[in-house]
Amino acid sequence: MAKARAIILIPARLKATRLPDKPLADIHGVPMIVHVWRQAMAAECGRVVVATDSEQIFAAVRSAGGEAVMTREDHASGSDRIYEALNRIDPDGDAEVIVNLQGDLPTLDPALVSTCIAPLHARGPDIATLAAVITNDEERHNPNVVKVVGSALAETRRLRALYFTRATAPHGDGPLYHHIGIYAYRRAALERFVALRPSGLELREKLEQLRALEDGMRIDVSIVDTVPLGVDTPADLERARHLIAPASSKK
Repeated sequence: MAKARAIILIPARLKATRLPDKPLADIHGVPMIVHVWRQAMAAECGRVVVATDSEQIFAAVRSAGGEAVMTREDHASGSDRIYEALNRIDPDGDAEVIVNLQGDLPTLDPALVSTCIAPLHARGPDIATLAAVITNDEERHNPNVVKVVGSALAETRRLRALYFTRATAPHGDGPLYHHIGIYAYRRAALERFVALRPSGLELREKLEQLRALEDGMRIDVSIVDTVPLGVDTPADLERARHLIAPASSKK
C-alpha cells in the first residue's frame, strides 16, 4: 500500500493554568510553539500547520515562517480543533492521514512523527499512536502517566491497543507501556471520532482515546525508545531549556 499524504496539525491555545501562556513560553528567545513547529517540519512527513484561537500564537508562528490557521474558541478538545483546521486548509480532502501533535513537546525527536504514521501505511488500524516501555518504577504507579494495554502484533515492536488507563496495568510480570500522546488518524477515522459523544470510560479515566476504542475503532501502537518531554509546569520549562541547545551553540 502506497504511503498516504499527511498533514501534521498542532493545536495550541492560551488556557493552561499551571504554566500561563504556555505555547509562548520563551526557550532561548524562541516561543515554545515555534520549537514544536520546527521539530515537526524536520520530520519531513508533510505539511505542518498550527491550529489556534490565539492571535498571539498565530503571529508568533507566522513570524517564524510557519503556517497557522485561526479556529473557534469553543472547542472542547484538540481533536475538535484540528478537525476544524483540516477542513479550512484542506477542503478538497487531499490529505489522507492527519497527525495530532501536541504543542507542548519542544524536545520532540522528529523521527517519532514518521514512526507514529507508519502503521497507517497498511490496511487495518484507524488510528496510530506511540508508547515506550516504563523503566522508572515511580511511573508505574503515577496516574499522570497513561499506560496502554495491548496485544502484540506480528510487526516488531507494535501493539494493538485494548485499553488505556491511569492505573497500573496490566497486572503480573512483563513490561508496562507509557503512552505518548501523538496520534495519526485516517481522515475518515478523525471525522468519525469527532462526531461521537464522549464515552463512559473516556469520562471516567479522562482519556479521550477511549472514545475511539469504545466505538470499535482500531488503534495500533508503535513502541519507541524515547518519551518526549511534555511541558506542563515551570519546572518542565526549565528542563526543556536545559535540554534544548541555544541557537548560538548550533553554529
